[in-house]
Amino acid sequence: MLLGLAWEGWLTGALIVTMISLLVSGRFGADIVMLGVVVALLLFGIVTPATAVSGFSNTGVITVALLYVVATGLKETGAMTILTSRLLGRPKGVREAQLRLMIPAAGLSAFVNNTPIVAMFLPVLSDWGKRHRLAASMLFMPLSFAAILGGICTLIGTSTNLVIKGLIDEQNRINRDTPGYDTLETLGMFTMTPVGVVVMVFGLGYILLMGKWMLPKREPVLPTMEGSRQFTTEMRVEPGSPVVGKSVEQAGLRHLPGLFLSRIERENETVIAVEPEETLGEGDILVFVGMLDSVVDLQKIKGLVPVAPVLEGVRQHHRLIEAVVSPASPLVGRSVRAGRFRTHYGAVVIAVSRHGERVRGKIGDIVLRPGDTLLLEAPVGWARKHRDSNAFYLVSEMDEAAAPRHERAWIALGILVVLVGLITFEVLDTMTAAMGAAGTMVLLRCCTGPQARRAVDWQVLIVIAAAFGIGSAMSSTGLAAWIAHGALGWTQAYGPVVMLAMIYLTTVLFTSLITNNAAAVLVFPIALELTRTAGVTDFTPYAICIAIAASAEFMTPIGYQTNLMVMGPGGYKWMDYTKFGAPLMLLCGVACVGMAYTLSTMGYWGG
Repeated sequence: MLLGLAWEGWLTGALIVTMISLLVSGRFGADIVMLGVVVALLLFGIVTPATAVSGFSNTGVITVALLYVVATGLKETGAMTILTSRLLGRPKGVREAQLRLMIPAAGLSAFVNNTPIVAMFLPVLSDWGKRHRLAASMLFMPLSFAAILGGICTLIGTSTNLVIKGLIDEQNRINRDTPGYDTLETLGMFTMTPVGVVVMVFGLGYILLMGKWMLPKREPVLPTMEGSRQFTTEMRVEPGSPVVGKSVEQAGLRHLPGLFLSRIERENETVIAVEPEETLGEGDILVFVGMLDSVVDLQKIKGLVPVAPVLEGVRQHHRLIEAVVSPASPLVGRSVRAGRFRTHYGAVVIAVSRHGERVRGKIGDIVLRPGDTLLLEAPVGWARKHRDSNAFYLVSEMDEAAAPRHERAWIALGILVVLVGLITFEVLDTMTAAMGAAGTMVLLRCCTGPQARRAVDWQVLIVIAAAFGIGSAMSSTGLAAWIAHGALGWTQAYGPVVMLAMIYLTTVLFTSLITNNAAAVLVFPIALELTRTAGVTDFTPYAICIAIAASAEFMTPIGYQTNLMVMGPGGYKWMDYTKFGAPLMLLCGVACVGMAYTLSTMGYWGG
């Protein structure tokens, strides 16, 4: 068998080894490395042009892109806050905090791609942890792990599941034209749910039992108010606001990270040294002092609006701009109100900072000086228009909208429910349902077109699409068959449990070295060849083991993108993942293989 492998197989193997080495080194982006391998395969004639780019037209890859847009609609409307605020609540200890965090994270990740779910949780969790005096390192890794565990429960929970479905559908297309090959059972919305739920329960149980002792107790290096620029901003309580009638404590405005409530101004009084029990009313003007990021987050709280004059149009179409007043500016020596920002510049001043110090008085009465930093709300394109203006010598625009589209939050949630229903009851195929949901999010203005385009993680999509071409090369050159027989062929003599376990282990090892989606695509043809030669008629448990193993890599920060996303905010080191994640990875593997084998012997998938 060794000598029977043609030069194309040897070259493909050498390219894959080189690819893995480069990915492990971290010197180059995964998309660049994998596209480079596809180009090499194309130049040597190992794959055809159509095969090389087949991944870019795969329905699974397109569905992943569309689900990023759906997640953006949920984020931009503040629907995530609706789903999480009550569940997070006020924990009394670390375990309760982890439980309150992991339940919504896992639940949401089952129906929305888990990567954007973690991205949406990061700022929410950071503020929540600081407010309740909880170490970030006790929260962020459980967030990532819970999102991964929730994502393996349904078809749309993670991109890996969609990739495996896409591979099965592509294989079925090939099998229809190849005599002697049977059609594989594709993955439905809840095909993998029984296995995924068992793995999730075991995983969450481990985190709750062992997290308090095995997770590191350290805080990330984050800026504090001391030594940071302090902005002064004013927010008005709108009529009908959710905070009306609540105390400052109940409204969640007491322990805002990097921000404190300086005073409350009312028609007949000014409240200084605000007590936690102070009740908020309609029209109250809340004066906050804090860091820029915290002031920006303040704009997202439902029911609070800037005191500054309102611009034409809705706030969701505006951007927040940071601008520094230049010495030659006509604004110097004039108050914010006298400067008539809205009339002369088409913007309003939200907050002011002066050399990092607190500026006292109402924003409208602050007399501007050279070097003052202004946080402005302005229409899209304002920064580009005024970048060369002599009034300012530094202008930068923030990507996010000035405020979430709170009034459309329930619309976004409704779209998500309809999407899940369409896929669950097979009214539409997964890609068509996702396309309809993404289009509806934009059409009903849950997010804008530019926001939808920015939301798509093109690097992830390129990695997945390129992996399809590499996987095809492994099959066509006989490399997959050589690995299946040479490396895993011995498992056939020990039955399906050992075969499932080795496929699972192989996928986990690949995932720990390269990306999860690339690992799934590379192991798929190996597993397919192994089961064919062993005479296995039900490939579904093997497909599920590959999908779960490719996602459930907890031992390294590079194995899954969400692990990498929480590494900085949680203040983690590489060995923190190994210490806490290795036992979890082993536990999930045992649960997955055992459950997949049990259901297969019961004929659950009809194999």
